[in-house]
Amino acid sequence: MSETEIMCSIVVGFFGFHSIRMLQSFFNAHLHKPHIKQVGSLFSHLIVSTTKSRFFISSLADHSSQSSSSSSVNEEAIKTHVDLSAIDCSRIVKSVILRCSHLWETNSVKPFGYSSLKEHLLGISDISPETTRKFRRVSELKPEDVLEILLGFQFHRENPQIESGKVESLWGIFKWSNDQNKGFKHLPQSCEIMASMLIRVGLLREVESLLAEMESRGVLLDGHEIFSNLVEGYVCVSESERAISVYDQMRGRGLVPSLSCYNVLIDHLVQTNEKQLVFRVYLDMVEMGFDLSNAEMANLENVIRLLCRDGKIQEGRSLVKKVMGLGLNPISLILDEIANGYCEKKDFEDALSFFVEMNCAPSVVVGNKIMYSLCRDFGTERADLFLQELEHLGFSPDEITFGILISWCCREGKLKNAFIYLSEILSRDLKPDICSYNAIISGVFKEGLWKHAQDILHEMVDMGIKPDLLTFRVLLAGYCKARRFDEAKATVGEMVNYGLIQLCSQEDPLSKAFMVLELDPLAIRVKRDNDVGFSKTEFFDNLGNGLYLETDLDEYEKKVTGILEDSMVPDFNLLITRACAGGNVKTAMMVVDEMVRWGQELSLSAFSALLKGLCASRFSIKAVTGLLEKMPKLVNQVDEETLNLLVQTHCKKGFIGKGKIILNGMLQRHLSVKSETYVALLAGLCKKGNSRTIRCCWDLARRDKWLLELKDCKVLVGCLCQQKFLKEALELLESMLATYPHLRLDVCNMFLEKLCVVGFTSIAHALVDEFLQQGCILDHTAHSHLISGFCKEKRFSEAFTIFESMQAKNLVPCLDASILLIPQLCRANRVEKAIALKDLSLREQSIDSFSVHSALMNGFCKTGRIGEAAILFQDMLSNGLLPDIEICNMLVFGYCQANSVRKVTELIGVMIRKDLGFSISVYRNVVRLLCMNGMVLTLLRMKELMLRENNYPHLIVYNILIYHLFQTGNSLLVKVILGEWHKKGLLFDEVTYNFLVYGFLQSKDVPTSVQYLTAMISKELRPSSRNLRAVISCLCDSGMLRKALELSREMELRGWIHGSIAQNAIVGCLLSHGKPKEAESFLDRMVEKGLIPDNINYEILIRQFCWHGRLNKAVELLNIMLKKGNLPNCSSYDSVIQGFCTLNRLDEAVDFHTEMLDRKLRPSIKTWDALAHKFCQDGRTAEAESLLVSMVQMGETPTREMYTSLINRLRSENNLSKASELLQAMQLSGHAPDFGTHWSLISNLNRSKDKDSANRGFLSRLLSERFWKPILEKGHGISILDFILRLITIIGTLGKLKLICSLMNLHGLLMPCMEETLTNNIQYHQQA
Repeated sequence: MSETEIMCSIVVGFFGFHSIRMLQSFFNAHLHKPHIKQVGSLFSHLIVSTTKSRFFISSLADHSSQSSSSSSVNEEAIKTHVDLSAIDCSRIVKSVILRCSHLWETNSVKPFGYSSLKEHLLGISDISPETTRKFRRVSELKPEDVLEILLGFQFHRENPQIESGKVESLWGIFKWSNDQNKGFKHLPQSCEIMASMLIRVGLLREVESLLAEMESRGVLLDGHEIFSNLVEGYVCVSESERAISVYDQMRGRGLVPSLSCYNVLIDHLVQTNEKQLVFRVYLDMVEMGFDLSNAEMANLENVIRLLCRDGKIQEGRSLVKKVMGLGLNPISLILDEIANGYCEKKDFEDALSFFVEMNCAPSVVVGNKIMYSLCRDFGTERADLFLQELEHLGFSPDEITFGILISWCCREGKLKNAFIYLSEILSRDLKPDICSYNAIISGVFKEGLWKHAQDILHEMVDMGIKPDLLTFRVLLAGYCKARRFDEAKATVGEMVNYGLIQLCSQEDPLSKAFMVLELDPLAIRVKRDNDVGFSKTEFFDNLGNGLYLETDLDEYEKKVTGILEDSMVPDFNLLITRACAGGNVKTAMMVVDEMVRWGQELSLSAFSALLKGLCASRFSIKAVTGLLEKMPKLVNQVDEETLNLLVQTHCKKGFIGKGKIILNGMLQRHLSVKSETYVALLAGLCKKGNSRTIRCCWDLARRDKWLLELKDCKVLVGCLCQQKFLKEALELLESMLATYPHLRLDVCNMFLEKLCVVGFTSIAHALVDEFLQQGCILDHTAHSHLISGFCKEKRFSEAFTIFESMQAKNLVPCLDASILLIPQLCRANRVEKAIALKDLSLREQSIDSFSVHSALMNGFCKTGRIGEAAILFQDMLSNGLLPDIEICNMLVFGYCQANSVRKVTELIGVMIRKDLGFSISVYRNVVRLLCMNGMVLTLLRMKELMLRENNYPHLIVYNILIYHLFQTGNSLLVKVILGEWHKKGLLFDEVTYNFLVYGFLQSKDVPTSVQYLTAMISKELRPSSRNLRAVISCLCDSGMLRKALELSREMELRGWIHGSIAQNAIVGCLLSHGKPKEAESFLDRMVEKGLIPDNINYEILIRQFCWHGRLNKAVELLNIMLKKGNLPNCSSYDSVIQGFCTLNRLDEAVDFHTEMLDRKLRPSIKTWDALAHKFCQDGRTAEAESLLVSMVQMGETPTREMYTSLINRLRSENNLSKASELLQAMQLSGHAPDFGTHWSLISNLNRSKDKDSANRGFLSRLLSERFWKPILEKGHGISILDFILRLITIIGTLGKLKLICSLMNLHGLLMPCMEETLTNNIQYHQQA
């Protein structure tokens, strides 16, 4: 260690970092003094060395403001940090994933084999409750039952986007019924419906499983539609291999895909560049003999383009022949693609034979491309012959066609032919292109005919063609080549006249000409030859003086000749490159269009420059996509930098599919993919929400060993957290911690911030806990993120806990966290801690003390501590902190809450004097206070002050006043205000009308309320839902049914939803007026017109319709509630069940009762009693017994009447043993049987044929004290003596002598009068 480093360590240890900062400030302030310079130099070195020795990391750029404001307290705590490079990142992340997995793992559906039928039916009961209800009690399903369920689901579903969970429940029913017995066979229609449902929600592999299983069981389906939809489904999720596999299976079984299936598959194969497959599939479609429409012809164009650009021209040609064999004529674009293919192969004879075979001519664009290629590769003579052949086929050349010939003739030195083609253009009434004139002018100069250049220029102008910069460059180059510098100067003057250049009076025109030609004017001098023999003379001026150029003549001639040569055949690629380099992408795109007309192709360099320019500009992404589609070959040659930029641009603009295709091409070429590219793709996929695709891309990026930069990581973490891909975000955290061991604290803080911002502070907290368990002591930034997150999620107790832990560690929250926490501490009655936090924050964040004071002021005012708020206000003034309007708003709010009118008026005076103005919130609070205290005059003055001193709309001021006047019941003053309103000519808005309608209604002024409601509707303003339901309810309650119905009809005409309260009021009123049919008709219209809200509640109407005997309507309303996702309450089900029992529709009652239990609803005792009574009445004793058992299992106690009904039914069926058991259960439940029931059981023993030991047990129970004692105690209208005599008589007839003997000692009740009866019975049985 050097001496300087040792000294640095000593200084740091002795003074600390805070002192070093003070020293640094001192040196900076006195650095100009000589005696300080040497020490300052040493200090600078010290600071650098010290900084290098610190083992903790500063925050990221986003946290720089927080880091820069960190205090000595926080620095002292930071010193205790351990080295984060020593932590086990993998262990931390895995532990957090294990602890928090419940936050992103959805409740997994039970395997179909383990779910019950009841659970599956419950899953779809809100779609078709009437269908599922009847199958709740069955033990097994028939094939017809499954079909009925599927049809019910298909018929009743309203939304075509079926929820996946519903279809999974249907699939569960389908599988359950299939597995219930080996002989079960689904109906073919059921299989087809099930398959279509599965395909619609993307459960494609389940469809394949269904088809395979049905085929193994011998169920043959009409798989045409199913397979077609399955192929389309796989295409939609970009599973090409599965789509082709299903397609091949389909064709192998002799099934023909639908036309839409063919179109979708072909389009997908074209997009994925599958040349062989797309050719096979399209050829198959053609051979199937479909009537091909425009869509199929468009696909044919794409297929032909794909084949021809891959060199498979013969396959494309044969495909066109096949299509023509169907009597269809391919569009010209298809023929042009084949011609383009031949042109690229320079096979012009085959191209011509193709046009002859098709008996058609190419388009002008393709024809020009052929002409350009012929001229370039074989010369103008062959091109001219080919043009004649094309014209014979009907080709119509345009001015560009002849312009191409003109250009190449000039290049070949055939100026005469160029003029012939120019005359041909004019003879055909075409207008020559400016490039043609530029080429001819160049050719004229090249042939030394410079005198005719001006004639051509004049003819060009006469034709209405304005010369451009290139035209004048040709003229200047030609004149300079011919040494006609006077003409060159004149040309410069013309350029100035056309506004192409600027020339000041001091500039030499000839020098300007050299500059236009990109020649150095200082290196070229025109000199006069003064030798007698003119040995140096190159040319003469108009006066005959011999002149020569003093310059590098070879370079000079090369430059001007090059300009003339380049101007003959326009080089559009050079123009595009220059335009892109200058940032003029729009001009470049225009040049591309012109380039296509001239039959030229983009070079790779120009293509790359154009793509980069488009990606960097604000041009539409469609322009980029269109360019890529037109140049597929060049795309495969573009460098990786451009391709990375393309993927990023497409993903950022939302074209994720196109970005993925380009990325796949890069991977096939083994090009390097930048981390920014993966980030852009993953961010785009997160917005789409396709978790499977995200996972695939994620795995791909990790396999590619991407290396994320911190800025990219921050973007990606935000997207992952926003879309709740939390597990992936934590995996990214693990990767980043491993990649950047020296920046682990920064990475950790960044992740904590993002998790807390998007509402996953729990995960952030778990992450912090894991770091702490590893022995890490995180800085104040990490804890501040937790506080901010918990406060935003309104989990203040957790925020307080974090704050207390920070206090224990001598850490202070960041400013943002403190501002959020201080008001909440006040609300939690922790004022001392709030004030302490304020003081700490002021010490740490002295720059922004106003925000800290505002936070505490907010806490005081919101919690009614207005005294503390006033003291704080004075403290702010004494510290020179001028209060703003927000602070005054808080104080006004606090004083209003305290009902302190005097303080409010004083504060308003201060605000007026300080010219702070009034916010709407201040005005609102003051108006509310004044209305509550009845201070009308002050209220009106306040209103005038707001109108005079502020620029708020008058409507807002009046609306607030009217609202609070109504709230305090002062409707008379409202009418006065309305009169003033009308005098000012102000018009009511929607808010005003709503206030008036509801206010007058609350004031019991119904006519005025209805008047304003009618006026509002007539002005095509929509009243609030609250007003509509309130007015309708009031009208119905007041007996004004007709007006309520009129208002409802107005709502129907406008398609306004009728809420629950409105419907209940109207229907209830109709029913009370004895109009049930009108009530049902009203509800039917609500359904037909879709005017029912999603939160509809018909519980009151269900009970009313049951009470009126309209049970079917009650059931219909209950079903509507279920379909809207609203569960009716117990009383609704009770009413329906009791109604069915009354109408002797027991099975339906039981269905609803079963549904009620399945939905965890508790029937009333009356419902249980009605069902038990009907079971007994219909002789269904087993079901009655089961009902009682269910009731007891639910914790309910059956009534005495329920027991009696069932016992009597069992007695009538002579099931005495069962009756006895039930009688005992009845007593255990606390019910005493009446004498009639008890005696009838005993009497039936005499008629019972069963006199074996079974009855002895029964008699023993009957004669037990526990059994008969309650009867004797209750009385039941019979004396004890009579009861015992009857028992003895019956028992004697049964021959139960031992029982008689035991009865004789029955608690000493035997009397002398009973001896004769007893003796006679004994003698009778002895004789027997």
